Amino acid sequence: MIPAGQETRSEPDIQSSETTAARVVAPKPAPATTGNRLTTRSGLMWTVVGLSVAILGSVVLAISLGPTTVPLDDTLRYLGAALTGGVIDSSEVSKYTIIWEVRTPRVLLAVVVGAGLSIIGVAVQAMVRNALADPFVLGISSGASVGASAVVVFGAFAALGVYALSAAAFLSALVASVLVYAAAHSRAGLSPLRLVLTGVVLSYGFQAIMTVMIFLSPNGEAARTVLFWLLGSLGAATWTSLPVAAVAVVAALIVLRYRSRSLDVMAMGDETAGSLGVDTTKLRRGLFLLTAVVTGALVAVSGAIGFVGLVMPHLVRLLFGSSHAKVLLITPLAGALFLIWVDLVSRTLVAPRELPLGVITALIGVPVFIGLIRKRGYVFGGR
Repeated sequence: MIPAGQETRSEPDIQSSETTAARVVAPKPAPATTGNRLTTRSGLMWTVVGLSVAILGSVVLAISLGPTTVPLDDTLRYLGAALTGGVIDSSEVSKYTIIWEVRTPRVLLAVVVGAGLSIIGVAVQAMVRNALADPFVLGISSGASVGASAVVVFGAFAALGVYALSAAAFLSALVASVLVYAAAHSRAGLSPLRLVLTGVVLSYGFQAIMTVMIFLSPNGEAARTVLFWLLGSLGAATWTSLPVAAVAVVAALIVLRYRSRSLDVMAMGDETAGSLGVDTTKLRRGLFLLTAVVTGALVAVSGAIGFVGLVMPHLVRLLFGSSHAKVLLITPLAGALFLIWVDLVSRTLVAPRELPLGVITALIGVPVFIGLIRKRGYVFGGR
């Protein structure tokens, strides 16, 4: 996910004033640092172009690679046939099905979920002004797990068939959001501390309910199924599950980009923001609603993929500065690229078995991120 790693000069002897005067020249400007180059307009433009090209290439490679590897030229031919209505030989139907019906929606969903978790991470951290906040700190993920557990253990929403788990997770995530909001709201408004504390406390409550449901279940595979879902997976991706998540993420990105200046002001504190004309209570309420809906939509199709929404915003701030306009430009691209490769590793490392995505995001991201923080001296919102 995040790449790891990152004299004293002696003074010349002065022999005479004339010699010294003859040697005096205007000092050369110090070379720009990597961070300064990245934060310029051209640096941002090239970063966006580079990440976009990397995402496009990674999508094609991820579609081609897997337990059954399909040659790259065949992959491109199958994709072209699917997009243009072309014809393929009957002997290639099985490979075509793998490429177009299985891998393509899965890889595209990785793009959407990676981008969505990253930008919602930015929104949550701005909303509660807490460096440890991520899309799941408000108890939404734990609430979704209750609905998913009800489907696995009791067969709830069975009439929806293959969409039962997604529908139950989304609905229970929204219910959890309403409970968190109702408990955290007061006459003084929606304070960041109350919101975080309420979300964490209710998250423990939702987890307890889920644990009791699994413990009392006669189905021995219930715990395994729910645990795998809680750690995240894109194995259930279909073409029908992609549009809703994509629309939610695009809408969230548009709204957050539009309010990027307000987010910068709110980061200074509620009193300062109020003196500058930003209604933090209203803004925080809108951010909470946006976060709840988008997180619910993402969790419903991918499970609870941790780490992405927490670390990607910090990584981008570290490299590009804390301006939300810049962060919201780079973060979704970085998150999308990261999750494409995490998903590829998850389905190829121990094929034909599949590793949960949350395991890989943590194993890759934790040591790299700690190394970057220690080297750069990064602090939330600055350096």
